[in-house]
Amino acid sequence: MAQQRGVNSLRFNQDHSCFCCAMESGVRIYNVEPLMEKGHLDHEQVGSVGHVEMLQRSNLLAIVGGGTNPKFSEISVLVWDDAREAKDSREKLVLEFTFTKPVLAIRMRQDKIIVVLSHRIYVYSFPNNPTKLFEFDTRDNTRGLCDLCPSIEKQLLVFPGHKCGSLQIVDLSNTKPGISSAPFTINAHQSEIACIALNQHGSVVASASRKGTLIRLFDTQTKEKLVELRRGTDPATLYCINFSHDSSFLCASSDKGTVHIFALKDTRLNRRSALARVGKVGPVIGQYVDSQWSLASFTVPAECACICAFGKNSSKNVNSVIAVCVDGTFHKYVFSPDGNCNREAFDVYLDICDDDDF
Repeated sequence: MAQQRGVNSLRFNQDHSCFCCAMESGVRIYNVEPLMEKGHLDHEQVGSVGHVEMLQRSNLLAIVGGGTNPKFSEISVLVWDDAREAKDSREKLVLEFTFTKPVLAIRMRQDKIIVVLSHRIYVYSFPNNPTKLFEFDTRDNTRGLCDLCPSIEKQLLVFPGHKCGSLQIVDLSNTKPGISSAPFTINAHQSEIACIALNQHGSVVASASRKGTLIRLFDTQTKEKLVELRRGTDPATLYCINFSHDSSFLCASSDKGTVHIFALKDTRLNRRSALARVGKVGPVIGQYVDSQWSLASFTVPAECACICAFGKNSSKNVNSVIAVCVDGTFHKYVFSPDGNCNREAFDVYLDICDDDDF
């Protein structure tokens, strides 16, 4: 994610009610609705930060050093507990995991923490007496791709498979610690995976390849392809895919500066190619006819990396999508089932300050 205004990376928490910024100046945490700063860790406390992950709306943060002036190593994950009373800020660092290679991503749930390296993923029990439960090899995963289902019922972990364009899914609740358990594989794309997301219940996984034209959804139980969504015809780098809380919709952002919104519960709402009404067409055109195009879309600053997620539903027929960009801008758009999409809010979140320490 290209850095702008000192933002090295952005992440929503598990229910998308907050987002956190890993910055050259430390860490900043924001509430989404209403938009307000929940707190921050300044440069003196944590240095410049490459990655940060927040556990739900708790006081626990996982931090990885990065940027131009880090205080902590890029090969270590430090867990910060702000609820802990301490005379010195260093005493709020309650856990540390150190590896031999840079940490590219962290994922957390109430009982586990996942650490992603370029060719390996580690799973630890968490937060009390952390113990390594599993480790999985992956193909080259320089983007740190991985998703973890937050649901109590399902403990699914998804990451790139060994074969180009494949996904590996493992149920951590059905795997015994220390025993090698082969994740099952879904052959999702022909080119390298670029983006992965699980829905809130862990029943569906969405993925896109580096070509970035198609998003495919699969049932995590049967491995069957459920639907194919077309972002566009030109190649693009996808930054983020997210499901709505009830899995009725999916949003995706890319370096084209467009956030696309697709209907999943009622796919008839999605647009189809005009050629779909013609009937039989050749195989080349046919691939465009069969795909479903987005129900609605909106634009953010072009080529400005952003993450996107669904906001709180304001009414039965109106939904909202939030886009948070590395240039410091915050966008909220509302859309209706007929595809009408309008901006409801715009702000510069980096200009919103909280005088209190996190």
